[in-house]
Amino acid sequence: MATEIRVPTLGESVSEATIGRWFKKPGDQVKADEPLVELETDKVTLEVNAPASGTLGDILAKDGETVGPGAVLGSITEGGAAAAPAAKVEAPKTEAPKTEAPKAAAPAPAAPAAQPSVAKDNGPAVARIAAESGVDAGNVPGSGKDGRVTKGDMLAAIATGGTQAPAQAAPVQARAPSAADDASREERVKMTKLRQTIARRLKDAQNTAAMLTTFNDVDMGAVMHLRSQYKEIFEKKHGVKLGFMGFFSKAVIQALKDVPAVNAEIDGQDLVFKNYYHIGVAVGTEKGLVVPVVRDADRLSIAEIEKKIADFGKRARDGKLTIDEMQGGTFTITNGGIYGSLMSTPILNAPQSGILGMHRIEDRPVARNGQVVIRPMMYLALSYDHRIVDGKDAVTFLVRVKEALEDPARLVLDL
Repeated sequence: MATEIRVPTLGESVSEATIGRWFKKPGDQVKADEPLVELETDKVTLEVNAPASGTLGDILAKDGETVGPGAVLGSITEGGAAAAPAAKVEAPKTEAPKTEAPKAAAPAPAAPAAQPSVAKDNGPAVARIAAESGVDAGNVPGSGKDGRVTKGDMLAAIATGGTQAPAQAAPVQARAPSAADDASREERVKMTKLRQTIARRLKDAQNTAAMLTTFNDVDMGAVMHLRSQYKEIFEKKHGVKLGFMGFFSKAVIQALKDVPAVNAEIDGQDLVFKNYYHIGVAVGTEKGLVVPVVRDADRLSIAEIEKKIADFGKRARDGKLTIDEMQGGTFTITNGGIYGSLMSTPILNAPQSGILGMHRIEDRPVARNGQVVIRPMMYLALSYDHRIVDGKDAVTFLVRVKEALEDPARLVLDL
């Protein structure tokens, strides 16, 4: 008896995945719940585990192929006799090209016929957003499988006034051919779903928001002294190292409370002010940048925030983050300083209205009480959506963050 291996539910607004790699070969013995195949979506990488113990039969979805939720990836046969079930599985696979051929031969009638099915298959999230916003999903170019409109497409369309420019094709524009001598030394690698999504979302943010960046610098001496004084006691009690992100998260939350526009977003013709603080923390991985979210960070202590961030960082590098853990953020913090960055202009994580960029700490001469002294300074960069956040608000926000970090007692006393 054969047990099918299927693509699990991928999460809201995720309509397809790409086969990353198989961990087993046909004929290998597998155990129940053992990882079999890695799937890459536009948000996370996840593993599909074996639904039963037995022998892996034929693999129907090869590396690099695109599959949808519920698609059959292969089968597991009890014992070792996988030949018979394999024949049954292969039969529809060999017939698939025959049924597809007539569609490819007659592209003209196929195009109009596909439109109604796309509208029907957009999903409940798209239907809900369309009903609430009044934006017709049928007029929005879809970036999902078979042209389906995703939740992200709808939000981008709303932000641009109800329509989305067909500039989605820009990332795949043709490049001029290289000289023969250069071409032989080039390597062409297909972009992962995650990298494609990063590219699209960052460009959408630039095209949609009136993005501007303002800077300030902060003397990190007080925070560094506090870390040095309590890091051993902190780690012994909480089981995690005392970093900078806990301090920055708390400072950001206080600033967001003082300047609520930075914690808001545009929804059609409305501004949505959020009285909760879900802080996204950008984490670099080998496959690209992901932004897990520390939910209700205002209710957490510095130790609890540090634990969350340490856990997110480890699981992000292992590809273990879930889609839900990367949705719903209201503001993002990114730390280019760990890579040595002195200054940058971070791009908004749409539909958020603000992102704070941290940078490396560098000893620099500064004036203190009429004297030039050397202090550990860090440049801070706030990129914000000028449609919502005025320059005065942006500068006020950064000053609040600076004040809290230069006098950490403010974080404890909520000042």
